[in-house]
Order: sequence, then structure tokens, then C-alpha cells
Amino acid sequence: MRIVFFGTGDFAVPALRAAQAAGHVIRAAVSQPDRPAGRGRAVRPTPVRAAATELGIPHIQTADVNALDLAAVLGDAELGVVAAFGQKLGPALLAALPRGCINIHGSLLPRYRGAAPYQWALINGDAETGVTIFQLNERWDAGAIWSRRATPIRDDETADELHDRLAVLGAGLLIDTLPLIADGRTQPEPQSATGAARAPKLTKADGIVDWSQPARRVVRRIHGLWSWPAAACLFRSRTGREERILLARAEVADENGAPTPEQPPGALLADGTVQAGLGRVRLREVVPAGGKRMDFRAYANGRRIAPGDRLLPVTQP
Repeated sequence: MRIVFFGTGDFAVPALRAAQAAGHVIRAAVSQPDRPAGRGRAVRPTPVRAAATELGIPHIQTADVNALDLAAVLGDAELGVVAAFGQKLGPALLAALPRGCINIHGSLLPRYRGAAPYQWALINGDAETGVTIFQLNERWDAGAIWSRRATPIRDDETADELHDRLAVLGAGLLIDTLPLIADGRTQPEPQSATGAARAPKLTKADGIVDWSQPARRVVRRIHGLWSWPAAACLFRSRTGREERILLARAEVADENGAPTPEQPPGALLADGTVQAGLGRVRLREVVPAGGKRMDFRAYANGRRIAPGDRLLPVTQP
């Protein structure tokens, strides 16, 4: 098929590569403008721009996709493929392509319509997630569904790791779905509103850890928030020293132990675990203030962590 590809982030890159490798003609790749990134705030090309340049695909960057000269951009393309683009395509653009536009979405729609689907699947403790390819319309993530593919969520999986798996899964699903669209005899199934759930964009306020929650909920929140905005808490030593840390990886050490007045939620115990509202959490990787990601045992040894130390919710995101 002749395709215009709309994508910006890393999630879109496997699909772009797969579509070209499968013999589809990518007339253009459209992404958002390059932006500063990293600690040095240097301007870096978007992942899709970098991939398009490598693959020899014509590339366009725009802060407003709906302001483009559609005839010049779309040419004789039949279909728009959208993945991690970051802008809403307006009705004129959706109607300008003979077969409209499809979107590769990182959840099993109608569950988790919105900007952070796989992150909320992790945070909410779902056993599985997946990718959905659906026909774009003017409603948010509510178009008719062409195909879906599920995958289990691993207990030790962070949002970053799940993102990478779903990106590859979505690329494979795209290659399997494009022939159905090209054939013209199959139609997408209307998306049911039953079971629909929102997945709003994450903010730093979502990163506050509530240690009074059960251990499994705490762990899934830590994993669902890594690497952005990242779960944050305040380490307070028994001598009163405080340090803000980010939590990157954890596991459930126990699901039954209840807190006591001497060991309230957030208390660091003799075995190095953290008391939760029910059960205990074993931290695996953390990022100290101004530091790099490190093994929690190394962090604990460096701070001489012992019973009496606490992990508290941060008061500011």
C-alpha cells in the first residue's frame, strides 16, 4: 500500500521500519518538531525523523499537522498510519485519504483510551494488555477496530520495558492488518463502549507513593511510573537526615504482614524491605537525588539504612 506515516516517538519506529521492509511504499513520514531533551537540553531529532532519514523516507515536521498543504503531503497515498504522533488529526485530513487513517494504540481497546494506556494497565494491576489497530475518527480512541493482539504483563516489568514490547507487537500486527485493509472485503468492527476506561496523561503528581496501599499495588505503581514521571518518596533516616529518591524497580516480598505502631507503612525493616499497608516491598533499583540509577542494596549500604529509617510520601511532586 501507499502510506503516509504519522509518528513522533520511539513507539512508532518499529512500525515504520516494518511497513517499509514489508514492501509498502512510505510516501512521507510526518512527526512533531525536534525538541530539547536530556540534562543538557540539547535539541535532538525525534525518533521517527531519525529513522526516516536512515531509511531514506521523505520527512516532514510540523507543530500543526492540520495546517499542512494536504495535497502536497499526501500525494497519491491511500492510507495514513498513526503511532505515537502526539497531535489529533482533524476531519479534513482524515477524509483526504481514500482509506482514511488507522492508529496503532498500546492497549486492548476499549480499555484505556487516552495518552498513557500501558502505564495505567500496569498501575491498575491488569494481568494483560496489548495493542489495537483501529480506524481513526473524530472521537478519542473510539474508532472501529481492525485487529487486536494481547500479551501478559510480567510481574517485574516496568512501563519502559512494556512500551518496547508493545512497539514490536504493534509493528507485527500492522503488517498482518494492512492486507485486510488493502483487500477491501473486510470491515473493522464498531468499538463497544462497554468496558471503556480512560488513560489520562501522567503528571508528576501521579508519582507520589502511598505506602499505606497493599504491597502489590505499590510495586505495580512503581513499575507503571518508570521512567516518567517516576515514583518518588522521601528517605528519612532515624537521625533526621532526608533525601528525595526515585523508585525504578521493586518486587513483592510479602503480601500478608500488617503494619504495627513500631513498623508503620514506609518503615524500613531489618531485612531491608519496606512495610506497606499490607505486606512488604523489596526495592530493587532507585535513583538518589542528583545521582544515577543504582541497586538498592548499594544505596542502603551507603546510607547505613537500618530499622527506624522511613520512606515517606513527598509533599511536592
